[in-house]
Amino acid sequence: MIVTHADKPLIMGILNVTPDSFSDGGKYADKESAVQQVQRMLSEGVDIIDIGGESTRPNSDPVSALEQIARVVPVIEAIRQESEVLISIDTRSSEVAQAALDAGANLINDVSAGLNDPAILTLAATRNVPIILMHSKGTPKTMQDNPQYDNVVQEVIDALQQRVAAALAAGIQRDNIILDVGIGFGKRKQDNLDLLAQLVAFVALGFPVLLGTSRKRFMGSICDVSEPAELVTATAVTTALGVMAGVSLFRVHDVRENRQAVDIAWAIKQSQGI
Repeated sequence: MIVTHADKPLIMGILNVTPDSFSDGGKYADKESAVQQVQRMLSEGVDIIDIGGESTRPNSDPVSALEQIARVVPVIEAIRQESEVLISIDTRSSEVAQAALDAGANLINDVSAGLNDPAILTLAATRNVPIILMHSKGTPKTMQDNPQYDNVVQEVIDALQQRVAAALAAGIQRDNIILDVGIGFGKRKQDNLDLLAQLVAFVALGFPVLLGTSRKRFMGSICDVSEPAELVTATAVTTALGVMAGVSLFRVHDVRENRQAVDIAWAIKQSQGI
């Protein structure tokens, strides 16, 4: 178990060792710059480093397991030489996840929730590691091609419950399951807002919930901002709201600002006796 509802929420820092991620693609594609970014995030209060070797931004193309492994494993090994910080591998591939765990990663973050490669569920069970099951509609290549919902909150709840059932059937321990509503993954702007407004419904499912809104485009359309890096404040607002709703983990690019948002919101929530 990484965190429980009674614990102070954790900050998961994003480390994309890719050339094409939507906000920071190419910035940390070599080992040296990646390790420097980890050191910066550690100094700013990060709890988990989430390393990905494949961009899952809208309209992105898949990356082979071998290429992902070549990108992420040297970085994980380099981090492990300097720190015992928790490391998450952001991948849809069981082959990549296994290589990352062997290199020193502690948990799996699968944006497909095991749909892309069901063997990733078996791997998580065998290795007894936490896994984040995220809701998405379609693949990264197609997910924003006119997604439609009649009731997005209920449909995402139903889909996540199906993935929880698959995870449990694969042998994953219940307390190793973390849920992610998948903000921006096959969602329209109003869908994202509806999900954020009803985060308590996902917390009520009884699993730790991860929220990933960091620098996402739907907020830019609200704030009239086109550059993702200018959405740090907007992201921190959603982080504070998430804390009040009971969210347990926040996946972010900007650790310091979101660490502050968590700390203040948590102090307020504790004063409420919630």
